[in-house]
Amino acid sequence: MASNALGTGGNLMQALKTRMQWHQTRQKVLAENVANADSPGFRPMDVKGPAIGQANVGLAQTSAGHMDLAGRRGGFDSARAQRFEVTPNGNAVNLEDEMGKVAQNQSDYQLAASLYSKGLGLMKIAIGKGR
Repeated sequence: MASNALGTGGNLMQALKTRMQWHQTRQKVLAENVANADSPGFRPMDVKGPAIGQANVGLAQTSAGHMDLAGRRGGFDSARAQRFEVTPNGNAVNLEDEMGKVAQNQSDYQLAASLYSKGLGLMKIAIGKGR
């Protein structure tokens, strides 16, 4: 049973490590978007998130008054909102959006790094090397 627990912990640690590497790569891409904010015709890019251990876990609608679970999104969606900023050089970079993505990416990276560090500490305790 102990090896199963460590195996699960190892899978979690690998998932966190992959997530941190993804955030590092995304930070580079977002920085390139910001750096090219004045380049004529430049189109901002982003990195698709890793599909790590995504189980088919869903929410159950326990009351008709609850939100719809069919994947329909209501309300304002900032990702699909029409942009009103037009640049004369045809550049599609919106600095406010990019800086928001950079800040969110940094926060998500710090969370993954903190979880990774805590996981290492717990694994050390489990094998008798920690306090």
